[in-house]
Amino acid sequence: MGTIGACLRILELIVVGSLVEGCFAQPSSSRRSPAVLTAGRSVTGVASWYGPGFDGRRTSSGSIYNQDDFSAASTLFPLGTKLAVTNLTNASSVEVVVNDHGPYVDGRDLDLSHRAALVLGIVKPGTARVRMDVLSTPPGGPPLGPRYFVQVGSFADPGNARRLGERLWRYYDDVRIIETTSEANRYYRVRMGMFADRISAEQRALTVSRIGLRPVIITE
Repeated sequence: MGTIGACLRILELIVVGSLVEGCFAQPSSSRRSPAVLTAGRSVTGVASWYGPGFDGRRTSSGSIYNQDDFSAASTLFPLGTKLAVTNLTNASSVEVVVNDHGPYVDGRDLDLSHRAALVLGIVKPGTARVRMDVLSTPPGGPPLGPRYFVQVGSFADPGNARRLGERLWRYYDDVRIIETTSEANRYYRVRMGMFADRISAEQRALTVSRIGLRPVIITE
């Protein structure tokens, strides 16, 4: 076979290969397919919320939906998955458990309970772009290894926590404000991460210390 003939043969194979690949390609869709995501994984998407009309109804997990619980519906994560959901607009964060399937609207990946949406500031706008960090998987799923966070402050005043969070949010998109209680006291902790290993957490802590903060690495 001559040089020209060889080139034509290669071109023919490329064209045929492209046609075959096109036949088996997945159809485009604005919805992602359900996936089992292991602990430590993060997904960015759009969250909405549902409440009064579904309150008291049975969820896909068998539990009764309570709009005042910290729960969510999703088809991206298996039932029983625990998520840390962060509003990418205001850096607010909340932890929820996936106990239902949904939302069944194109372009949406998570349906939050009314209370969770209220904490994240999603109730009025209706939707928001969020980051969903997998904190734990349901029984029988992949084991959860140690998780590392960089804590840069703990405040009794939520305003102080919010101001620090907004300052850090200019440079990092994994800032979370976590509300915790200890006896009669309530605290608002500003954290960054989750990091899969301590070295990554130490590198972030070093970077943050250069702007005058005193970060602490937390292991959970």
